[in-house]
Amino acid sequence: MENLRDAVVDLVYLVCAVVIILGLKRLSSPRTARSGNQLVAAGLLVAVGVTLLDPHIHWRPANIAVMLIGTVVGAAGSIYLARVVPMTAMPQMVALFNGMGGATAALVAVAEFQRFVASGAVTAGERVSVAFGTTVGSVAFTGSVIAFLKLQELMTGRPVRFPLQIPLNVAVVAGIVAMWAWLLGFAGSSASVWIMFGLALLFGILLVLPVGGADMPVVISVLNSMTGLAAAAAGFVLENQILVVAGALVGASGSLLTILMSRAMNRSLANVLFGAYRTRAAGAAVAEAKPIRETTVEDTAVLLAYANLVIIVPGYGLAVAQAQHELAELANELEKRGVEVKFAIHPVAGRMPGHMNVLLAEANIPYDKLYEMEQINEEFQRADVALVVGANDVVNPAARTDPSSPLYGMPILNADQAKNVIVLKRSMRPGFAGVENELFHMPQTRMLFGDAKETLKRLVEAGKSV
Repeated sequence: MENLRDAVVDLVYLVCAVVIILGLKRLSSPRTARSGNQLVAAGLLVAVGVTLLDPHIHWRPANIAVMLIGTVVGAAGSIYLARVVPMTAMPQMVALFNGMGGATAALVAVAEFQRFVASGAVTAGERVSVAFGTTVGSVAFTGSVIAFLKLQELMTGRPVRFPLQIPLNVAVVAGIVAMWAWLLGFAGSSASVWIMFGLALLFGILLVLPVGGADMPVVISVLNSMTGLAAAAAGFVLENQILVVAGALVGASGSLLTILMSRAMNRSLANVLFGAYRTRAAGAAVAEAKPIRETTVEDTAVLLAYANLVIIVPGYGLAVAQAQHELAELANELEKRGVEVKFAIHPVAGRMPGHMNVLLAEANIPYDKLYEMEQINEEFQRADVALVVGANDVVNPAARTDPSSPLYGMPILNADQAKNVIVLKRSMRPGFAGVENELFHMPQTRMLFGDAKETLKRLVEAGKSV
């Protein structure tokens, strides 16, 4: 009977793994992302359910209590956050959830090692899995917490550096390596795992502190990949096939996304994580000495109404203002007048991959009007107007011209090549990278200051009377 139950559990795990893979495949397109997310959730739900049928589970009252409490608290917290967290805060919520996954994997590895030691037999494979899961999961946890604090602006988004930072990092890494050697080579005790756990938590903090806000999307992808790998290691520790598969899929997809994001920024991963150690502090801002030209809603409405091609560049400021519906209405009004409207999406616009795509999809903007950077950049030369709504770093020409800029080398949207540039912005405050934007001072650029949502509403009304 027990063999039959094992066979059933393994078969259902296999089916769930296939469902999860198909769901992840559907996440690659905005058109199928919703159903893909539902497929993955269904596969994981069935996998969790069938795990309870595993004949090797010891059903002690304490175990049942922990599972029930965890399920209730997790479900209630998730439902609450899904209702109250705005779209603008979604990146930091993802970072926080990602950190929880890493912490769980690390704690499972530590707890299982205690059980192995108590049973008196720990294999070499189990030691490797415990060491890997503990280290990677802990780094993912504290690194994600720092990413959350930076994104939530509870701490500075600028790179954080302090005296003896590099020697401290080296010492922490050396300590982790020593604990690995003790655990794997000399059958280390529980103390070695706890020390490894503490050092890895510290290293996660030290790893993300020097990373600037502009690079945070890449960091989130890296940490997501690390959480997946830690979960896979926990699967080996627990001898649970579906956890290995799911963790490996998350790790692989996070790694691929990291590669794509790094390429989009024309940066290596090493440069993203450690580039701050080689850069000097930015000099004082000199924006006051550079001219800016302001415009009005009425003048902008006329310029847009008589344009042939308008390219809209959305950014994080659009999300903050929750102005996606007003932007969609403006685009519709322009198209009624025969104006061609396109949306230019930078790979790292917003604060996480796909942020702008999801935001614009909320406003029912057709997917075929959203163009990736490689598709749209040549179009700016023939655009009559580039309308920049809340974007900053992704249109900063300093990325091409200023070797001292932290953005240097990052491919940008060529908004500066349009005949006219209108920038909707609250103030002249720098973007998330903390550097001045040369685009704002160019002769073809006009600044339209104010809340994006209210400004777009006024533009729609003014456009109707043109």
